[in-house]
Amino acid sequence: MEIYLIRHTETTCEKGICYGQTDVDLAIPFEEIFKDIVSQLPHGALLFSSPLKRCTILAEYIQNTIKPVSFITDDRLMEMNFGNWELKNWDTIPAEELNPWMEDFVTTQVPNGESFTALHERVGTFLQDSVSNQTGPVVIVSHAGVIRSILCHQSGLPLKDAFTNKVAFGQVIKIVI
Repeated sequence: MEIYLIRHTETTCEKGICYGQTDVDLAIPFEEIFKDIVSQLPHGALLFSSPLKRCTILAEYIQNTIKPVSFITDDRLMEMNFGNWELKNWDTIPAEELNPWMEDFVTTQVPNGESFTALHERVGTFLQDSVSNQTGPVVIVSHAGVIRSILCHQSGLPLKDAFTNKVAFGQVIKIVI
């Protein structure tokens, strides 16, 4: 089975802002990037998307262009919940909160948020429930953290090494399972 992992395009957030599950807008223009993304996708794929608008706008474009039957949003495809850090500049997060997470982002939970392990578990549940029984191509529009998690699931890469997987805005990553 082919799985196409797509990270949303750039957002309107300034560089250095933590915006995990905050529903932020896409930077304009994005139409040309969307066209390039769609050119890399198969017709007739099952399409899943994070419910955040930075993903659903792209998923709707894909749906209208290559005509999958519909797309399914799933909360388990949302970016990591950064809790108290949402919409804060990384430089303004108190060191006593940030440093333990930076030393062990895998198991350290963000205050009122989640750890990467928690994200990885919910992504694993999504893969088991929604993808593992598919036979045709699957397209997933999501976020860098989710895509890194899927790549760790697929390759067996330890979570501590998840950031070795570079995931650019608007990038399409094809994996075969």
